[in-house]
Amino acid sequence: MEIYMSAALEATTIRPFTFEFPDSELEELRRRILATRWPEKETVADQSQGTQLATIKELARYWAEEYDWRKVEARLKAVPHFITEIDGLDIHFIHVRSKHENALPLIVTHGWPGSIIEQLKLIEPLTDPEAHGGSAEDAFHVVIPSMPGYGFSGKPTSTGWNPDRMARAWGELMKRLGYTKYAAQGGDWGAIVTDLMGVQEPEGLVGIHTNMAGVVPPAIEAAIAAGNPLPSDAVLANDEEKAAVGQLNFVYRHVAYAYMMGSRPQSLTAFADSPVGLAAFMLDHDRDSLDLISRAFAGQNEGLTRDDVLDNITLFWLTNTGVSASRLYWENTVASIPFFGVKGVKLPVAVSVFPDELYQAPKSWAEQAYPNLIHYNRLPKGGHFAAWEQTELFVNEVRTGLRSLR
Repeated sequence: MEIYMSAALEATTIRPFTFEFPDSELEELRRRILATRWPEKETVADQSQGTQLATIKELARYWAEEYDWRKVEARLKAVPHFITEIDGLDIHFIHVRSKHENALPLIVTHGWPGSIIEQLKLIEPLTDPEAHGGSAEDAFHVVIPSMPGYGFSGKPTSTGWNPDRMARAWGELMKRLGYTKYAAQGGDWGAIVTDLMGVQEPEGLVGIHTNMAGVVPPAIEAAIAAGNPLPSDAVLANDEEKAAVGQLNFVYRHVAYAYMMGSRPQSLTAFADSPVGLAAFMLDHDRDSLDLISRAFAGQNEGLTRDDVLDNITLFWLTNTGVSASRLYWENTVASIPFFGVKGVKLPVAVSVFPDELYQAPKSWAEQAYPNLIHYNRLPKGGHFAAWEQTELFVNEVRTGLRSLR
């Protein structure tokens, strides 16, 4: 019994985490890239058939000939990493405390096809605001976990790790870190996990910030997701709501990747075998992001660089998490948690709306969905990967949106 208790306590303690990828793994990655068997060119002149051959060929060329993983690896190793077992699974996280002791703790959650790579740019401006256009009063202690099945976190070996369970795990993580007052932030899946934290109201959580707000009225989202007409009693009160319905109709008709991962993730075994196959799939998340990334590989940097994109994809490849990360979609299909719908958050909520997000959440819907809406702002530029792409705008939104909760 004493041995068992000792092992259990050791598992649930917070332990430093280190990682190392030998040159042999990077050489094998390069070999596989160079050995890619290519399909023929798409039969259309646009991206309506998916990631275009010219884009993925240029990505592969740059990946094999010029890209240097060791650069981002050095950035990753420059911040403290930890791991702890929560609910039977190892959870990895970055934890950087600000030098300002009165800083507000903040847990930031990534999505798919993202990872902790998305949030690396946030760490310094959030923890050291004085060096990045802010004041000491804007400081945050930052916690960035890897979702189960992603990056350095454990890969679930049984079902049940849906966003609701992740939200509970994040509450436990912040408790273990000793934070008695903190906020949460998220985009993509991270926005859903963060909304659910707001619903669960773990001890210490004082409010949330989201850049993919869950505000769509349930009947409207259900109709759009099913491809049905809106309910006869659904009233679209203004142009923002009408535009949002149009955007959501487009999204639900053009998310083949989500339907595949939500129903047959294990059939994506090629993700573990072909780095270029993994990359082509990950690039095709949404129209605007694919356009942005395609321009980057054509030589136009507009927020995301070629290295940014490959830093993230390479982490997926080196940790072999293409399939394990995909299962989150399957888990959520089983759990039936709406992507964009109202979850029932009563805590204070700050909403930032970026113009190239999957849909632009109308203020009227945000006010209904979040009865304690403390901040709403529409930004001039930025898309689905806002923290990664428009870091300065994003950081300012987090500072402003959560300022009243300090």
